Amino acid sequence: MAELLTIFLVIFFRISSPLFAVMLFTRRRQLKRVGLRSLQTCLVIFFLIFVLLPLIFRYSVTMQRGILFLPFIKYPKGLDLTRPENIGLYATRNFYITVKEHDTDKDGVNLGVWHVLPRHAVRRFRRELLVEAEVEQDLAPDEPSPESDQQLRELSSAIRSEFPSVLPENKQLFYERLLRMPGGTIVLYLHGNTASRGSGHRSEVYKLLRNLNYHVFTFDYRGFGDSDPVPPTEEGVVRDALMVFEYIANITSNPIFVWGHSLGTGVATHLCAKLADLRERGPRGVILESPFTNIRDEIRLHPFARLFKNLPWFDFTISRPMYNNNLRFESDMHVREFRQPIMIIHSEDDVVVPFQLGYRLYRIALDSRDRAWGPVEFHRFSAIHSYGHKYLCRAPELPGLIRQFAESYRDAVY
Repeated sequence: MAELLTIFLVIFFRISSPLFAVMLFTRRRQLKRVGLRSLQTCLVIFFLIFVLLPLIFRYSVTMQRGILFLPFIKYPKGLDLTRPENIGLYATRNFYITVKEHDTDKDGVNLGVWHVLPRHAVRRFRRELLVEAEVEQDLAPDEPSPESDQQLRELSSAIRSEFPSVLPENKQLFYERLLRMPGGTIVLYLHGNTASRGSGHRSEVYKLLRNLNYHVFTFDYRGFGDSDPVPPTEEGVVRDALMVFEYIANITSNPIFVWGHSLGTGVATHLCAKLADLRERGPRGVILESPFTNIRDEIRLHPFARLFKNLPWFDFTISRPMYNNNLRFESDMHVREFRQPIMIIHSEDDVVVPFQLGYRLYRIALDSRDRAWGPVEFHRFSAIHSYGHKYLCRAPELPGLIRQFAESYRDAVY
């Protein structure tokens, strides 16, 4: 009986984990002497982890959404999202947008949003914004002024007379006035799963874009940060992104670029496909940082799936149920549905979203998009720099790549 149980364990652990199989084979003689009770305990543990848990996952939409979005992981702890200056984002407006699910929805979903002003605007109105000390201490040295700075210079006196101080009661008007100034560039940043718009690596991206003299908008999807604690879904977070994009587009005619990171790349491509389908104004370009092809591919290659991906029932219990419950994020399909230029950036040492998925998406976009549509470009970052999944923003060449992409397509319409 013990010998049969041993063989059973070896077969199944070989399927589910080569490491465990090696351990069992090397200790086969010792296992023969293990008591029946110990072997039964191992079988129970195996059944619970590799059979029952995947079955629960298959039939629990709540668990599927939780594993995909991970909204319950929050860091840094104690962060007050209403005060972005606490993480160095002074001259940043915190506000809320209400997303209506349908016309008869009275309450809707409230989303926490940040609007980060560009560097040249902060410098010119630092006294009115009450950030003189922060400007002198933090912002990079002056560079050649962008076109929008000339507009600010010409109208600064009129704006100062209207806004001698930027106070809570007139902050919205001031920020939206600057957003409408001709010559500006806006980036809508769509973050990945876990945490909030205020986590450390994301704030580094905002500061990079601010120093390129871009307006930056970022927000937390439903269920994240200080947005309403509504369980996120793919359709829900894409609708959130659509509402924030439309808020910006309704205020200014300046070019908008969409930047997605990790799971946010799936939101970005789906958003652009939806805008194209609705025949509404879209972004001028899309930047995809550490993207994947679709959730099915990403789950199979994710580090958390190593213990399960070789199970014969992996697709039946994990991949297929998420697809059936519309948790797909099929960027490999969506890139074929909108015309805007795409820039993909990916680090070779990314273990969360493997480099091969980003490159595969690039090849799919090249091969499937119409030749008259916006170009697709790919930028590889060597593993020797250790940027990993989160820190491509620290690459010294990245600001130049972003500036070149934005300047090339800010006035292009596809």
